[in-house]
Amino acid sequence: MLDERKLKILYAIINSYILSAEPIGSRTITKQYDLGVSSATVRNEMSDLEDLGYLNKPHSSAGRVPSDKAYRLYVDQLLKMIKPKIDFDRKEAIKKTLLREAREMDQLLQNSARLLSAITSYTALAVSPKMKGAKIKLIQLVPIDEIQVLMTIVSDTGVVKNSIFRMNGPISEDQINTISNMLNDKLKGLPVDRINDDLANEIIMEIYEYKNVIDKIIPIINKSLEDVQDVDIYADGITKILDFPEYKDLEKAKTFISFIEDKDTIVELLLNNSLTQDIEISIGSENVYDPIKDCSLITANYRLGDRVIGKIGVIGPTRMDYYNVINNLYLVSINISEIIDTLLGKNR
Repeated sequence: MLDERKLKILYAIINSYILSAEPIGSRTITKQYDLGVSSATVRNEMSDLEDLGYLNKPHSSAGRVPSDKAYRLYVDQLLKMIKPKIDFDRKEAIKKTLLREAREMDQLLQNSARLLSAITSYTALAVSPKMKGAKIKLIQLVPIDEIQVLMTIVSDTGVVKNSIFRMNGPISEDQINTISNMLNDKLKGLPVDRINDDLANEIIMEIYEYKNVIDKIIPIINKSLEDVQDVDIYADGITKILDFPEYKDLEKAKTFISFIEDKDTIVELLLNNSLTQDIEISIGSENVYDPIKDCSLITANYRLGDRVIGKIGVIGPTRMDYYNVINNLYLVSINISEIIDTLLGKNR
């Protein structure tokens, strides 16, 4: 454990480096921070911090830069400080912004990524709820004309899927309503993985006169559920990485952008993180993927009631403004959860 003086010097170096992106020397720390010690003392402490693995010394500079180990110590302290302190005025301002376009889940998540990127100046990501473990909340059939029907499926996690299909022949609105009511009676509240041929046969036995319609609808329902089990990724501010000197090398920047645009990899990256911690941070070498070994990824869960259903996150250089990102990410995640409860009629 570092003593108080080493901690103060280390935190001063981290804060200075976050702002400047330039290696930090002892004279800079002495001038910018009132630590009550001489430049020589700071220099000696910096040497000790380097030996302990908290600082690195670039070959072309006399100054030093924080290591991943230093950032880890720094953010662990921030997490203890931020969570209990909620700025309620700022929280409400964020909520109003999110609600402007939040009529459905996809709008809410896209808006959340856009807002997060704007207020942090980094790339923001959001992943939609997974259907695994979800239950059917509503199935609604609406006639478009005599042979075309719109089917809407809503899960209890807020995922909405619309499909249009054609009947083999004309069908009345009353018949559509009868079938719609029967499907809701049988399917509402069921886990999505229970929708199968056996259940279809059970429904057919009760309304055999509509066998041809049910035979057509059940495969469409299954296909719709298969489609929505693929989660969606919402990203904003991908090219903001170009604003940072760490990515002035265009090849390095292109590699980062290509990585972020790979949906399958990003889904795996976000959803493989813990679902138990409200805020999770992966710093530099802690990331398993090479294109983001020089980045930090900060994620937060959002919930439906007490159940975690998805994640939002911010990714950028390890020289990140952690306080700003953690604080805003925490506030946005709380608001997303509250809005989801409201959208799904479960606001407590």
